[in-house]
Amino acid sequence: MSDDAFLKLLRNHNLAVLATLFPDGRPQLTTVTYAVAESGRLIRVSVTDDRVKTKNVRRDPRAALHVSGDSPWAWAVAEGAVELTPVANDPYDSTVEELIQYYRDASGEHPDWDEYRQAMVADRRLVLRLHINRLYGQV
Repeated sequence: MSDDAFLKLLRNHNLAVLATLFPDGRPQLTTVTYAVAESGRLIRVSVTDDRVKTKNVRRDPRAALHVSGDSPWAWAVAEGAVELTPVANDPYDSTVEELIQYYRDASGEHPDWDEYRQAMVADRRLVLRLHINRLYGQV
């Protein structure tokens, strides 16, 4: 299958299971909302600073994202290296601006962007960027 088929599946959904690695090598799985960047080779996830998945990728920057399709046998996995933005510290810093772009890509417009900006700082949010270097699955 071509990467295009898998990217189409990724773009048509926004809930997935993110796999990171515990220190002992066991997988840690979390259901997340995600957004695919226009380039198609980058996936963004909004995370908080104190979560296990965030700690895991700081230590080992490898992750995989599993997305289920519309039928039980359609799925795609995106694997790659992860980088994290700085934690949101100011409602107008670059992390909050990227979180706004993530939100728009995943959900559209927010009813109150000022409230959203404040919440991103209060929650100590940041962006997990998964750079796709391998796609596979069944569509």
